[in-house]
Amino acid sequence: MSRFDELITTVEAYQALAAENYARVRQMAEEIRGGLCDYLDAADGICVRLVPPAGEFQPKDYGDHAFSMPPRGFRPLGPIAFGLAVRVSRGTDWIRVTTQCQKIGDFFILDIQGGESFKLSLPLTKDDSATLFEYVYQHVLNWFQSKMDQYQQGEYGTREIGFDFSREPESAKA
Repeated sequence: MSRFDELITTVEAYQALAAENYARVRQMAEEIRGGLCDYLDAADGICVRLVPPAGEFQPKDYGDHAFSMPPRGFRPLGPIAFGLAVRVSRGTDWIRVTTQCQKIGDFFILDIQGGESFKLSLPLTKDDSATLFEYVYQHVLNWFQSKMDQYQQGEYGTREIGFDFSREPESAKA
């Protein structure tokens, strides 16, 4: 085998692992999206969406664009970030929780920006799900509570990284 053939064979194996990694993270993100929405039990519709992990977003499912890595083409083998948009009002107010997922051994580690890390397996077990969903719920709830506390104490001049609100396009406001 030539050096070039060895390189091609190695890169093909690398890309197969990158595809496997993406598929697993995507499956986990979909399970979290659906399960968290069920956990929140919003009687008036969808309350969690998969959105890009950075930049402006609308409260809609972005499919492949909700992930920091493309679903096809040459992909790096590494952690993948995605955003969970959580509806925080009876109207159209959404907040993004940014997460990053990486495989370590036989588990995935889900890091929540500004929060804790979780060791998870695929598919999510009932215990994993309940713990994670309660944590995300408390994470969002506590963010708002801490901002109210800071306001009441007169210390609300800074913005914590980790949450972004959706921006309605100007055409939607008319």
